[in-house]
Amino acid sequence: MDALKTFIALLALINPLGVLPMFISLTQGYSLKEKRRTIRITAFTVISVVTVCALLGEQIIAFFGISTASLQVAGGLLILLMALNMLNAKMGGARTTDEELDEAEHKNTLGVVPLGIPLLTGPGAISTVIVYADKAKGAMDYAVIIGCGVGIAALVWITLQLADPINRIMGRSGINIATRIMGLLVAAVAVEFIVEGLKTMLPALAR
Repeated sequence: MDALKTFIALLALINPLGVLPMFISLTQGYSLKEKRRTIRITAFTVISVVTVCALLGEQIIAFFGISTASLQVAGGLLILLMALNMLNAKMGGARTTDEELDEAEHKNTLGVVPLGIPLLTGPGAISTVIVYADKAKGAMDYAVIIGCGVGIAALVWITLQLADPINRIMGRSGINIATRIMGLLVAAVAVEFIVEGLKTMLPALAR
């Protein structure tokens, strides 16, 4: 398994920079201790979701009678929609809802919902991890996927710790540019998933 390709694909999907404006907005009025606690929970949520999906994702979709090829096509379409939103510098409706945001304002668990899930590790990231796990040929490949999750969680932790300085330096325009670049990478991942899924479902296309 190509560790660099896996890391870049997941990093583009999770996109820590894209969540900065939401993090700053939701943590207004928080003390430094409360912010640090929220950041730790958010990073741990990212690791947990990636790990669970890598180890149990295939069993979960098999339980519901869903093939990996079907997940590749459906996930690819969903990721493509996310990519189009990212190219317009938007978070995308598939990631969070108004109800989740409203709930987050009244609870101490916003590190889990909505920051960890679904803003960072949303349906696109979850389906991507499951697809990569299906390609795993041994314990080392699973370790690569989980290791990528740990590395990205560390980047999430660093990015959120430096949220205010990054926001001041880059500004909203800079963050939007970074989000659009990530959107291009996400679109490429989506197309690859859709093509691979269709080839598996319709073998004639692979000829």
